[in-house]
Amino acid sequence: MQPVHATSDKNMAEDRVGPERIKYSYAWRKVIDAGSHIIGGSDAPVELVNPFHGLYAAVTRMDREGNPDGGWYPEESMTREEALKAFTIWAAEGSFEEKIKGSLEIGKLADFIVIDKDPMKCQEEQLKDIQVLTTVLGGEVVYKK
Repeated sequence: MQPVHATSDKNMAEDRVGPERIKYSYAWRKVIDAGSHIIGGSDAPVELVNPFHGLYAAVTRMDREGNPDGGWYPEESMTREEALKAFTIWAAEGSFEEKIKGSLEIGKLADFIVIDKDPMKCQEEQLKDIQVLTTVLGGEVVYKK
């Protein structure tokens, strides 16, 4: 599931699926509350590849310009922790790789990033602007800002 789809589709989705079915479209809260995990992605090149745009959309249900105020069907938003899991451990589960990636644990691949803001503590509007400072793949630094 690509959280940014909700924020880019918000202007046309209800007209296409109708006022009743839209209540069950982009319904992340319903899916999570039913016990399922959401696998986050960007859907690049349809959407921008930046995963922090998806994190922001998942939590706020607003586009990068902050629309609509308060979010589109905000009752379906994810918590910050759920959104992070959607792009990490839940995504690893989706490809049956949770034993080797998706979290920082002994015995797993050392694939991780160092970022400039704490996504659990920064202001919601800052989530989309988080910058990667360092990227490590397999324990090797492959990018440094």
